[in-house]
Amino acid sequence: MSVIDEVLQNNLKYADQFTLGHLPMPPARKLAVLACMDARLTVEQFLGLKTGDAHIIRNAGGIASEDALRSLIISHHLLGTQEFIIINHTDCGMLTFKDHELLGRLEKQSGTAFVAPVHFHAFSDVEENVRRQIQRVRSHPFIPKHIPVRGFVYDVTTGRLKEITEPAAAKLPTAARRSA
Repeated sequence: MSVIDEVLQNNLKYADQFTLGHLPMPPARKLAVLACMDARLTVEQFLGLKTGDAHIIRNAGGIASEDALRSLIISHHLLGTQEFIIINHTDCGMLTFKDHELLGRLEKQSGTAFVAPVHFHAFSDVEENVRRQIQRVRSHPFIPKHIPVRGFVYDVTTGRLKEITEPAAAKLPTAARRSA
């Protein structure tokens, strides 16, 4: 039996006891979370959230990609979320390669030049990546400036979140940085 067949059987048991069909579409806590897809992250559990509390958007690396930004914009403008969290984690697989190396390997294995994705968004510093994603979200013209965007690194060995703050220079307006 395949894993898919197993999870389908589990779904039948789940559906027999399902009681959440009454939940509204907008998240109750008005929160959207962008996190890495790593299977060790049980986002709802380590944030103390229940089904219906938040939108959880996941991808490799917790990257504010075009699709993640699309989801955050819809989450806010159509479903009322008022706060965003970005979560990366220690021991991330995105630290183990460089985009050009992976592209080269895939092209060699497949015998085909790549079409998409153009970037895999590998990174070498988790905290710096969180800062970069915060800036991508904050700087998008469709995301209002009043929306708090905070970033964290989840430690896969302790279960703790560490808040990542921007360096002082990153918080200054561009003109102020030039004169500083």
